[in-house]
Amino acid sequence: MSCQHVGGICTVTPSAKGCEDCLKTGSPWVHLRLCRTCGHVGCCDDSPNRHATAHFHATKHPIIEGYDPPEGWGWCYADDEVVELPDQTPQLGPIPRWV
Repeated sequence: MSCQHVGGICTVTPSAKGCEDCLKTGSPWVHLRLCRTCGHVGCCDDSPNRHATAHFHATKHPIIEGYDPPEGWGWCYADDEVVELPDQTPQLGPIPRWV
């Protein structure tokens, strides 16, 4: 299978130094994911609130980057597969908030 969404990978500015939604509510997270369409920083599916996946469902932005610390891998929610990223997003220094 080959991801049909890699052409939409953008260079983005992260929206926050941690999970944007968890920071608003004071919730903890485990790892961070960065939307490569708009720069939304959300928490992973091992986190209580799963904000990165919720962002995908709300926006249909398909590609995320592992962002805690910058891990260099990409994932396409729509195609359910690992994707090659053209670059890594420089980390802005996330605030640790592990569960």
